[in-house]
Amino acid sequence: MTSTSPPPGLARLNALEEPAAHAALHEVCAATAWVKHLLAARPYATADALYTESDTASAALSAADLDEAMAGHPPIGRPRPGDPVSAREQRGMAGASEALRAEMLELNLAYQERFGHVFLICATGRTGEEMRDAARERLGDTPERERATVRTELGRINRVRLARLVEEDRPA
Repeated sequence: MTSTSPPPGLARLNALEEPAAHAALHEVCAATAWVKHLLAARPYATADALYTESDTASAALSAADLDEAMAGHPPIGRPRPGDPVSAREQRGMAGASEALRAEMLELNLAYQERFGHVFLICATGRTGEEMRDAARERLGDTPERERATVRTELGRINRVRLARLVEEDRPA
């Protein structure tokens, strides 16, 4: 961004009282450690500084923190009722056939049984078929490799959500 003033949402995030900022960041990522890390680094001069801090915080999450973050995400193909964020992010499944929806449900269940947590993928911009193919492929991963993939996907999701937050031109 070439402008000298920060995006509207970033200026608002910087100015929020801590409880409101905590709530806004918790909407981005459910891991308390991630939220606290980002709160402690405020104010942010640029959106890129916020994204870099998010990446640092995501990389530092413990296994328990990562579990907490994943618990904040609904399964692919089943966004929470009344949750416009997950519905928007999972838009690629919105027009999926019944067969694809059924297959994704089976893959979600198999994945959860194998790894003990929700299949996490940055769904923004992906088709239902792409998400299905990723779930199929990742079912063959070792738990260690999958944990690393989940951390990467969480970082991508957090960046997408932060970008939306900092570019919004409305009150939080």
